[in-house]
Amino acid sequence: MLTVETRHAIHPDHAKSMDTASLRASFLARDLFAAGEIRLIYTHYDRFVMGGAVPAGSDLVLDMVEETKTPSFLDRREMGIVNIGAAGTVEADGQRYAMNRGDVLYLGKDSGAVTFSGDGRFYITSCPAHQTYPSRLVTLAECKEVKMGDAASSNKRTIKQFIHPQVMESCQLILGYTSLEDGSVWNTIPSHVHDRRMEAYLYWGMSDEARVLHLMGEPQETRHLFIANEEGAISPPWSVHSGAGIGEYTFIWAMAGDNVDYTDMEFIQPRDMR
Repeated sequence: MLTVETRHAIHPDHAKSMDTASLRASFLARDLFAAGEIRLIYTHYDRFVMGGAVPAGSDLVLDMVEETKTPSFLDRREMGIVNIGAAGTVEADGQRYAMNRGDVLYLGKDSGAVTFSGDGRFYITSCPAHQTYPSRLVTLAECKEVKMGDAASSNKRTIKQFIHPQVMESCQLILGYTSLEDGSVWNTIPSHVHDRRMEAYLYWGMSDEARVLHLMGEPQETRHLFIANEEGAISPPWSVHSGAGIGEYTFIWAMAGDNVDYTDMEFIQPRDMR
């Protein structure tokens, strides 16, 4: 079963006037993971797609998606897949990839139908691609790790880069995830914006009771979302994106836009935010 929800782009002046329900309806990604289903959100921010596939021991096939108006979803797109569950497999373009928890699979343009199998919980990201790059499975052992932050500012964290120029080539998709160290709660501090790229977050590895206070909005017009485990946030190019969480958590970040320069960002110091 496939369901697709479309999210249109929101102007920052419009976002200023939104109440909590409107903000959540536009920017919060909920209920992405359901047994036996593929659920996608098609956004009008760089035509980025995020979603989940939970085969629950059977096979789920992602092929034609009406919203793209192409015979197969990946005819003009690339895809990044993260397994956030138990072991599973993904098959595309005649290749079968065994994925453990935390592994990331990149599928290049023209990879054809994608089959999800096993007990995995697969987080899906996708954006348009103008060139085909080789598909590649990047395991936890093969990613690039970057340590950032410190305990004194409660943001000591490890960034794991997977679909990233220092690991592999892609067209415009960049993806990795960040895990907070024990006792640290703040992610992506100082916050930043990158007008040339949109970004999407998926928070996972949290207890049912835990929440992340996700900050968004223009730097002088901040808003917030309370986000639960396996829920995400859609971040427009004009929006900051950072937050603080209760207990252990990890967030997957994925970006699409004009470039693949991970450092292309404009930092906003806490003293300058409102």
